[in-house]
Amino acid sequence: MVVGEFTTEVDVLVIGAGPGGYVAAIRAAQLGKTVTIVDKDEVGGVCLNRGCIPSKALISASHRYEEIEASGEMGITAGEAKIDFPKTQEWKESVVKKLTGGVQSLLKGNKVEILSGEALFVEPDQVRVISGYDVNRYKFNHCIIATGSRPIELPAFPFGNRILSSTEALNLKEIPKRLIVIGGGYIGVELGQTYAKFGSQVTIIEGAGQILPGFEKSTAQLVVRNLKKNNVEIFTKAMAQKAEQTEQEVTVTFQVGEETKTVTGDYLLVTVGRKPNTEELGLEGIGLAKDQRGYIQIDNQCRTNIPNVYAIGDIVPGPALAHKASYEGKVAAEVIAGQNSAIDYKAIPAVVFSDPEIASVGLSEAEAKEKGIEVVTGRFSYGANGRALGANKTEGVVKIIAEKDSGIILGGQIAGYEASNLIAEVALAIEMGATLEDISLTIHAHPTLAEMVMEAAEAAAGHGIHSLNK
Repeated sequence: MVVGEFTTEVDVLVIGAGPGGYVAAIRAAQLGKTVTIVDKDEVGGVCLNRGCIPSKALISASHRYEEIEASGEMGITAGEAKIDFPKTQEWKESVVKKLTGGVQSLLKGNKVEILSGEALFVEPDQVRVISGYDVNRYKFNHCIIATGSRPIELPAFPFGNRILSSTEALNLKEIPKRLIVIGGGYIGVELGQTYAKFGSQVTIIEGAGQILPGFEKSTAQLVVRNLKKNNVEIFTKAMAQKAEQTEQEVTVTFQVGEETKTVTGDYLLVTVGRKPNTEELGLEGIGLAKDQRGYIQIDNQCRTNIPNVYAIGDIVPGPALAHKASYEGKVAAEVIAGQNSAIDYKAIPAVVFSDPEIASVGLSEAEAKEKGIEVVTGRFSYGANGRALGANKTEGVVKIIAEKDSGIILGGQIAGYEASNLIAEVALAIEMGATLEDISLTIHAHPTLAEMVMEAAEAAAGHGIHSLNK
């Protein structure tokens, strides 16, 4: 034992204070548990400090900047739009500060003890928390691991100098004149399009046959169209090979088919996925099971192979989504409190805050057919919706997939303005086992974007009013 080290007994110990960990801590405290949470970085985790929130703040700023420049169609002119990017970054940080401060207040208000330090398992029911020169042991009855993930670093493109991860890209002090992005997934597209709207010349290099490979091609194509309007150059089926840096720029060599190409930029942003933070917790020493990629194996109640240790969020299999982590955190806390909760992933939405936004939930049409389900689909265009027309946001479509015989909603995809909000109704329908008729008979306010969900359901049922039926 380290000299000066003493052991404190706690009921529930949560390791990681991101959207999975802090939600788990609060829920456990609500259910009568005494909770301690520990994190080596800031409360709020990557999402609030270096991911979801700061990126969406910059995305909103880029939309505002573009809209000011393009309002002439509505008869509005305001002179040349200008951007003070350091001030934009200050505003972004103020948003982050408000939310992280709110999380701290919620934890304290629920009487959750907050510790700053790095946790290391020394026994199946004990961790050592290291904070500077201070080292203390904590013996727990239950533990929830929620240590999140970090950007994958490619050997040929190590982070540093002109090569950035998403963290550094969110904190640039100036708008780059030229930005290269390796990886056309949601992070690469969101950040690449944001800087393109601010005026950067952006090049995206993606290995798959399309950007946003997890979405239907027709949906991704709407984003491609707008990226090209922002002068973004896109290379698909392309493999990045090497990067050469100087003090002022970076040049990337990549292969497209048989042709070798190069592109030079002020910065290179590498966004090829994330990896779980499970290496430095001492998990091997206590025999906690991980797979070959480092993900912790759990059952349907978030329990690991050690019965009193749970794992949630990016460190367990499944999509790296903040709302998935929060959901799992609630389940783990409720199981610890003796409730019969279990995870069910059939209605987890996925959203890309691109332009236009795209969102999906449940099964796609192709996935449903692969499962042998006979389906009906309904579509409704933004261009036929009064609210979208009035907002000058006519690009996009709402699509609903339902089982043919029963009409039960199986999934939905939305591409267009406010897709991130509209998808919630489809998610609720799937969770409730609702049918096309349930949505069709629900009166939706007019004129609203939400009417398109009703219209798509009516179209799938064969009695669309504002669209021609097949």
